[in-house]
Amino acid sequence: MVAKLTQNFWTKTARIILRNRILILIVIAGITVFFGFQWQNMQFSNTQANLLPDDHPANQEYDAFLELFGEEGNAIVLAVKDPTLFTLEKFNRWNILSKQLAAFPEVEFVVSTDNLQELVKDNERQEFILTPFLIGEPESQQVLDSLKQHLFNDLPFYDQLLFNKDTQTLRTIVYLDKDIVNTSVRKDFILNDFTNLVHNFENETKLDVRISGMPYIRTLNAQNIIDEIGMFISAALLVTSLIFFFFFRSFRATLISMCVVIIGVMWAFGVLGLLRYEITVLTALIPPLIIVIGIPNCIFLINKYQQEVKKHGNQALSLQRVISKIGNATLMTNITTASGFATFIITDSKLLTEFGIVASINIIGIFILSLLIIPIIYSFMAMPKTKHLKHLNKRWIDAFVNWMEGIVRDKRITVYVISVVLLVLSIIGIYQINISGSPIEDMPKKAEFFEDIRFFEQEFDGIMPIEIVIDTERKNGVLRPVNLRKMDQISELIKEIPELSRPTSVVELVKYSKQAFYNGIPKYYQLPTSQENTFIMDVARKSQGNGNLLKNFVDSTGQVARITTFIRDVKTERMEEIETELMVNLNKIFPADRYKVALTGKALLFLKGTKYLVKNLILSLSLAIGLIALFMAYLFRSLRMIVISLIPNLLPLLVTAGVMGFVGVPIKPSTILVFSIAFGISVDDTIHFLAKYRQELSANRWRIQKSVYAALRETGVSMFYTSIVLFFGFSVFVLSSFGGTVALGALVSATLLFAMLANLILLPSLLLSLERSIANKEVLKKPQIDILPKDELPEGEDLEA
Repeated sequence: MVAKLTQNFWTKTARIILRNRILILIVIAGITVFFGFQWQNMQFSNTQANLLPDDHPANQEYDAFLELFGEEGNAIVLAVKDPTLFTLEKFNRWNILSKQLAAFPEVEFVVSTDNLQELVKDNERQEFILTPFLIGEPESQQVLDSLKQHLFNDLPFYDQLLFNKDTQTLRTIVYLDKDIVNTSVRKDFILNDFTNLVHNFENETKLDVRISGMPYIRTLNAQNIIDEIGMFISAALLVTSLIFFFFFRSFRATLISMCVVIIGVMWAFGVLGLLRYEITVLTALIPPLIIVIGIPNCIFLINKYQQEVKKHGNQALSLQRVISKIGNATLMTNITTASGFATFIITDSKLLTEFGIVASINIIGIFILSLLIIPIIYSFMAMPKTKHLKHLNKRWIDAFVNWMEGIVRDKRITVYVISVVLLVLSIIGIYQINISGSPIEDMPKKAEFFEDIRFFEQEFDGIMPIEIVIDTERKNGVLRPVNLRKMDQISELIKEIPELSRPTSVVELVKYSKQAFYNGIPKYYQLPTSQENTFIMDVARKSQGNGNLLKNFVDSTGQVARITTFIRDVKTERMEEIETELMVNLNKIFPADRYKVALTGKALLFLKGTKYLVKNLILSLSLAIGLIALFMAYLFRSLRMIVISLIPNLLPLLVTAGVMGFVGVPIKPSTILVFSIAFGISVDDTIHFLAKYRQELSANRWRIQKSVYAALRETGVSMFYTSIVLFFGFSVFVLSSFGGTVALGALVSATLLFAMLANLILLPSLLLSLERSIANKEVLKKPQIDILPKDELPEGEDLEA
């Protein structure tokens, strides 16, 4: 009954498509134009990816921090490590650069030697005042040398903030307007005005300026993503078209297929614009993915058409059968592929949810486009010539099929042994997989800005901020001596952790106040004693502008303080150890019944986001397996067949995970995608093989062996063709400068190659070994649904399975 209904549906669908060719093409053109207009709504992401859901405790803590102290990642840092900087001409030019940067409306303020302020005590007024480090340009080298000595020896407050005393590296810190940090204004300023100013400075002084800071890194990283989109699309089109032409030897077939996937790419961009989703490092992969996944659809449809033409030479009948006989099989395979991507929707991560929605929608879209366009375009063309059909009878194809059949026939025990060995090795490898929570893990290692990241790590002990928030639960409680001492204890503990930079907080400002009180003598850069505290704080309270000094360290009520440190790019395990160590000491020094403390910052947020995604990986992959098992149950109505079909697709995933463990590829946001994507795609081969196998089983009166070999011969070549296209199609991602994209492309390609071999060798071997049990299944004696009825199968090698 189900078979009859399904066949009637596709027969009617074929009739509707071929009778309304012009109308359908007009509708497709109209939809394409509509999506083209949506391109204007596309925008590239200007914010750092947040992998956690909005209601996650870590996100809430970070949002609370931002509400008190504002955006933390608004600083761009410039540094020069060159002794010639401290010559008159170059030093003055360095200060001019600071003035030029400060003049831009996008810049809130600049901290540099040009406007450096010293805290000094006005003995007459008994208050602290800020005096400029420089009064005009130094007029002689002797004056400059004196200023240099004063800077490095007498101002410990600015050590590791504005300079590195040991290496004499000098920095300028540019604080952007917090309102533009997460907008396109930031990108335009950095890529144009900022970059031009720095290049001009370098050309004039011959100094090498190192640049870092989250706004700068994010901008250049995003620009690399934009640059690579075009490269990926071009590479995917080139690779797939070359492989397609190699298989079919037809410019016409290749051109039609390219037109289909190009329209699919236009739709993909249109969907992004329509849904107002930002283009991120993940959604940027969707257009080339559509090309790679769309070409196999074209292979199945065009090859079916050519098979039918070769069989009976009736063009109208051939086109009708292309739709009615392959429509259901292709729909099921596209649904399984889309399901692999759709599982990301449940992760509660905005980044992955948007990727899953757009990818799954466009996979179904490319299926509809190929099913409509290919038969309609061919209906307006002449019949394929004999030369277009030669690819159906190639000797190397026969040799390949004979090789597969020989292994399945004579070496099944060897196949099982190898499979078990691979399984054991994979499990060993899986236990060696690490999790990477580093936000710079996937950044382009050869990019100049990445080299600068390493420079700042070496010179200033870290690049990624970690924020400690201490709520004293009392107004103006931060400046109480007991709380200052507690914060100083934490600061000293941070200094003992080699991966963390020297912390900055209100404690450093109070120490500087004591130094200023004692006329700037460096040895007094320390917290006031109990006796000193009263009159030093009394002088501080009377000082004008004291609130401006405190605003970066203490909230407006004086109740909440922040301690900022920076962490090096370390392994996830070490980062977790540091987090644990800090929290243990914070809870010990600041008891929970009297204080509220929180540990936050972009570095920890990314770490927690990665771990959150790893937990969701198991859920999303389980869902993908469950969905595909339901599809198998719908097709075959047999629990045993469901198990048999899943084994050849789960083994490649385990092998890939094992390889990741052995070669040291960590689990991170990019590699997490591999498993669900590869599983959703690889199971397509299983559907084609088992559908054909069941038809052969019915036609051969339940003789398992004959049916398996017949199915292997008929589907093996199509599985090989599509797997090769997918392998090389995903391999274009290894051209990326992003480590995560390279890993994604390489791992998915390898997994699909393993899956092809498993479906061509392990799957038929399992069927043959379990033939008696399967043959006795009454469900297989009365098939519930036919994807390709046996009486309509073409003769010879049938690539559409």
